[in-house]
Amino acid sequence: MNDQMTIDKPIPKCGVFGVFGTPFASTLAYYGLNALQHRGQEGAGIVSAEYDLQKRRTRFNSHRGMGLVHEVFRDERILSEGLKGTAAIGHNRYSTAGAADNPLNVQPFVVNYRGGNIAMAHNGNLTNFRTLRNRLKEEGTIFQTTSDSEIILHLVARSRERGQVDQILDALNTVDGAFSLAILTDDKLIAARDSYGFRPLCVGEKDGFYVVASETCAFDIIGASYIRDVQPGEVIVIDGDVLRTRQLKTFRLKKKAARPRFCIFEYIYFSRPDSKIFGENVDRVRRRIGKALADEHPVEKLPEEKHLLVMSVPDSSNTATLGYVNRSVDRGVDARLEIGLIRSHYVGRTFIQPDQDIREVQVKTKFNTVKGVLKGRRIVVVDDSIVRGTTSKLLVRLLRGAGPKDIHFRISSPPIRHPCYYGMDFPSREELIAVQKNGDVDAIRDELGVDSLAYLSMEKLLESVPHDNGEGYCTACFSGDFPIPVEEDVKKDENEV
Repeated sequence: MNDQMTIDKPIPKCGVFGVFGTPFASTLAYYGLNALQHRGQEGAGIVSAEYDLQKRRTRFNSHRGMGLVHEVFRDERILSEGLKGTAAIGHNRYSTAGAADNPLNVQPFVVNYRGGNIAMAHNGNLTNFRTLRNRLKEEGTIFQTTSDSEIILHLVARSRERGQVDQILDALNTVDGAFSLAILTDDKLIAARDSYGFRPLCVGEKDGFYVVASETCAFDIIGASYIRDVQPGEVIVIDGDVLRTRQLKTFRLKKKAARPRFCIFEYIYFSRPDSKIFGENVDRVRRRIGKALADEHPVEKLPEEKHLLVMSVPDSSNTATLGYVNRSVDRGVDARLEIGLIRSHYVGRTFIQPDQDIREVQVKTKFNTVKGVLKGRRIVVVDDSIVRGTTSKLLVRLLRGAGPKDIHFRISSPPIRHPCYYGMDFPSREELIAVQKNGDVDAIRDELGVDSLAYLSMEKLLESVPHDNGEGYCTACFSGDFPIPVEEDVKKDENEV
C-alpha cells in the first residue's frame, strides 16, 4: 500500500530529473531523485548515456526498479560501474495510467530505432492516449507497457521527420494533455513542457553543465543554480554546442494554449515548500494561502485561555499553518503554533487488509498526539485538503482521545469534487466526500466529527497565488472546468492504476 494512499491525500504523478555534460551524471541524478522522492514512491529509474570511443557510438545504460530511490539503488556500484556516462535522466514514479505493480511501467523508458537511442521520463497524463494507442495498435505497434508515456516514444519512432529533434517535436504536437519531459538522446538532453504548462519543469546549471528537474529542490541538493522555468509549449535542447556557447536552444510546439493552466495543487500540496515553481517560491505562496484562510474563517480564543492553539497535520500543511497563525495575530487574536501531532517518517508499507480497525492502526502508526498540549484546549487544525475523508475522520478520533475542549478544522483549499486527468491521482468521483455530501459543509463536518469545518474559497485561493505575468491556473478538481477535453475512455479508466 502506497504511503500517500494510506493517509488519503491527492497523489502527484511523478518527478523527473536530467543532467548533461558531467562524468558524474548518474550520481547527480540519484541525488536529484532523492530530493523529488515526494513526487513518486512506487518506483525509480536512471538511464545514462556513455560514449564508446572504440566503437564511436553512444551506449545507454539503464537501471530501474520498484520501491524508493535508496532501495532501487541500494548498491553504490550501480551508479559507479553500471550507469557510466556524461548525461543521464531519472524518474520517480507513482502510477496513473498503467498498472502500479508492473515493473515494466517504471521509467525512464528506452528504445533504439532508426534515429538512434532515445530515453524518456514523463510527468503528467495524456488525455488522448486511448485514441492514439488504438491507432498505433492497428498500424502494427507492439506495446511493452500499459503506460500512456510509451505512446510518445512510438510516435517519435514512426515520425517521418528526418532529424531526431524534429521527430520529437512532431510526436509532441500529436499528443494532448499534460507532459513535462526529460528526454535523452545519443548526444542531447531535451526538456519539454506542454502548451498549458500543467506540471512544473525548470532548468539549472552547475560548474558548466546543465540540469533539468520538476522542482528546484533537486538543484539545491547538488548545488546547482536555478536559471529559469521551461515555458509552456517550449522545448529546450541541450548539447555540446550549448555547453560551448552557454546559449540554450529553444523550440516552440505548434499547439498553443490561450493561456497557461498551471496546476494550482502544486502550490497547495504537491511541491516542497523549499522549491520554486511557476516562477514563485512555494513557501511564500503557501503562507499567503494560510493567511487568506485565517481572514476568511477565523477562530476566536476562549476567554479563559491564554492563547489560541493552532496546529498542522504534518508535514504538508506546516507552512499554511504558519500563515494562519501570523494572520490571526495580525487580527488581534493571541494565536500560537503548537505541535499537537507527531508524524513518523519511518513507516514502511503495510500488507494487511484495510478494514476499519486496520485503518485506525495505520493512522496511529503514522501520527501520535501530544496529549499534554491538547488536553482541555480549543484547537484549530489546519490541513491542505480532504479527499475521501476516511483519514480525517480517524484523525479526529485520535485527537479526541487527547481530551481537547473542541476541534475546528480549517482546510487551505476548496472542496475536491472532480477527478484530475492531467497528472494527479484522486479516487473516483463517487468516493470524494464532498460529492457524497453534495457539497454540504455541515454534513461533512458531522461526518468527520469536528465542532466546525471551513474550506478556503476559490476566490481567496486564486487571490493568494501569483499572477505577475498573467498566469492562469487549472482548478478542475474543484470547479470541474477542464481546460483540455478528455476522452470518455480516459474518464472510464480513471481508476486503472
